[in-house]
Amino acid sequence: MWKRRKRVRPVAPVPLELCDLCALAFPADEAVSGYVPDSSAVHPTQDWCDGMRLVTACGEAHFAVVQEQYRHRPFVQEELWAAKIDRALSGGTPVLTLVQLGCRTGLHEPEIRRAIAWHNAHLPPDTGP
Repeated sequence: MWKRRKRVRPVAPVPLELCDLCALAFPADEAVSGYVPDSSAVHPTQDWCDGMRLVTACGEAHFAVVQEQYRHRPFVQEELWAAKIDRALSGGTPVLTLVQLGCRTGLHEPEIRRAIAWHNAHLPPDTGP
């Protein structure tokens, strides 16, 4: 005798987010998200987002804590410029001159030089062989 099987509808996966404060995974539709100023943040393709980091939290209270943490982080213009230069040098055709680099980043030569100096001053120590 044949038994009739119940049809079971497949369960669709629920998109998840991760809280930037507590690392809790939670449903994406419950996320509290917003932008905070961060000089280390550059968008891969949208330069108008540079200097702003999208943060996500599991609730208003955790979002407020993350916002407060970023409020106390210094915004260093040279750090932002260095990140823009890194983005320009990491993709596309090679940059050979400061003029070309300026065209790709929107920076002027003095800003490029300050960004390079900032970057070099913040390199990790050379541990050597």
